[in-house]
Amino acid sequence: MVPHPGKTLVVGATGERPADLRRCGCHNGSVSSAASSGSESTPAASGADPEVPELPQTFRLSKLAYFAVPMAFLVALVLAGASLPWLGWTLILPVFLALWIARIRTVVTEDGLRAVSTFSARDVSWPEIEGLQFTKWGPVRAVLADDTRVKLPTITFQDLPRLSAASRGRIPDPYASADAAR
Repeated sequence: MVPHPGKTLVVGATGERPADLRRCGCHNGSVSSAASSGSESTPAASGADPEVPELPQTFRLSKLAYFAVPMAFLVALVLAGASLPWLGWTLILPVFLALWIARIRTVVTEDGLRAVSTFSARDVSWPEIEGLQFTKWGPVRAVLADDTRVKLPTITFQDLPRLSAASRGRIPDPYASADAAR
């Protein structure tokens, strides 16, 4: 079962099927604890495709995001043209936008995930990850064993098959679970 992308969802890192939080009694984007069976799901055990991508796998914003840079430049040009001494500084904003688009990413390695955001980067090892949290409008978060959450920039629900393959099955693919249930 693949829930509607607008609902909050937790994908457990132990190979469980996705659980809709509203049905499991959790409210307001809270996370249900995944049952720790101590065994990790592997692609061979879950029946996933035997092809495994090379690591590290990098998840970035689409190249389409760079189309916002010339549009921001046009807006900045109009603003700077209105009053160059007061609004001339806006001409640098499109450069910062392009640098931001190039910077944010999530990298999957053999050791875990690396979330690179605007001003920071955080490494999370695989044993720390309990699951993923998908909220209605917020970013995807990795839920850690100590119940903290780490934002994973550029990861979407549609990236789960690729993320599952890159994680070697540590993060299950709900699309494959839905297909297997049919």
